[in-house]
Amino acid sequence: MPSIFAYQSAEVDWCEENFAQSEYIVEYYNTISNVGFFILPPIMMFLNPQYIQYRPVPIPGLTIMSILIGLFSGYFHMTLSYAGQMLDELSILWAIALCYAFWMPVHHYPSFIKNREQFMWLVGIVTIFSTLMSFVKPTLNAYALNSVALHLLYLSNLELRKCNNVRVHRLIRTMVVWWCISITCWLTDKFLCGICQRANFAYLHSIWHLCIVVTIFYCATTVVYLDVFYDLPSCEPDVVYWPSERSFFSLPYIDLPKFKKQC
Repeated sequence: MPSIFAYQSAEVDWCEENFAQSEYIVEYYNTISNVGFFILPPIMMFLNPQYIQYRPVPIPGLTIMSILIGLFSGYFHMTLSYAGQMLDELSILWAIALCYAFWMPVHHYPSFIKNREQFMWLVGIVTIFSTLMSFVKPTLNAYALNSVALHLLYLSNLELRKCNNVRVHRLIRTMVVWWCISITCWLTDKFLCGICQRANFAYLHSIWHLCIVVTIFYCATTVVYLDVFYDLPSCEPDVVYWPSERSFFSLPYIDLPKFKKQC
């Protein structure tokens, strides 16, 4: 029986040709494309100091988990080992759990949940159960994790209908566009690999890595806005962009103009 750390011991493989660029890295571009997880989350911390002062845990916690995701995903694609696959997928699972625990709006709680502490316990129990179940059929883990996005899109649609702020509408719609690009790359790489290889472009999974981290940035910014809007509306949260709204590529963050005065 091969070691769980052995190269290509995972049941999962992606479309990129193995060992094409290096004798030590199985999927070269899928490995290095995780660089976004080391760059964008720290930028999110830099752009949201007011919110971090209000809630010290969620954004720094997500930043740490994102860096772990980048590290473990890089290790997985470098080796295609079973250990790498599980570390990659479980870090994603626990990052999602952290976001649900701290950011789920109270009015979206199940009816039997009375407060955030109870909801955190529920998230913790479900996450531990899901962690154990992930070892039963590892090939299904990626599909289960991606299915969480459907719930997030559903919640986003509910909030979009209630919100009259055009800047928030733009934020959510841009997030959905990035997610559509991301999941299209993931599905195409997974199920249309033959076509990609004939086109001599088997790198869509690496593009998925780059696009999904931007999607996460927009998603986190959306939930930060909603968190402040529902809990501290007097701060008058607003969506702004860095380095500027007219830049070719800009990143959103939440400005709290009345944070120091009223909050």
